[in-house]
Amino acid sequence: MSDQQNPDDGDRRGGLLLEERPPKLAKPPLYRVIMLNDDFTPMEFVVELLEQFFGKTRESATQIMLAIHTQGKGVCGIYTRDIAETKAALVNQYSRDNQHPLLCDIEPCQDGEE
Repeated sequence: MSDQQNPDDGDRRGGLLLEERPPKLAKPPLYRVIMLNDDFTPMEFVVELLEQFFGKTRESATQIMLAIHTQGKGVCGIYTRDIAETKAALVNQYSRDNQHPLLCDIEPCQDGEE
C-alpha cells in the first residue's frame, strides 16, 4: 500500500480515520449586577444610576430602587462577566465621586436564569 492518501479517504493516522468536527460553542456564563441598599444614598440618586448605567426607564428604575430599599438588594441587569464587572465598577466609582456609599457587586446567575 502507498503512503500517499486518497483525498476521499480523510486523514488517516495510525490506522484511525480522523474527521474534523466543528467546535462546540457554549454561551458564556452570565452574572447579575446587584445594587446593595444603604441608609444614606438618596432614592432619586439610585434611580438616576439605574437609568444612566443600565438603560432602565424611569418606571423600571423606580421598581428596582424600591426592591433595593425593601429587600436589601436588587438586580440591575444580567451580563457576561467582563461587562458586569465593568458596570459595577463604574457605578461604585460614580457613587464615590458623588460622596455616596452605594455599592454594586456581581454574582453568578443560576442555570437557565436570564
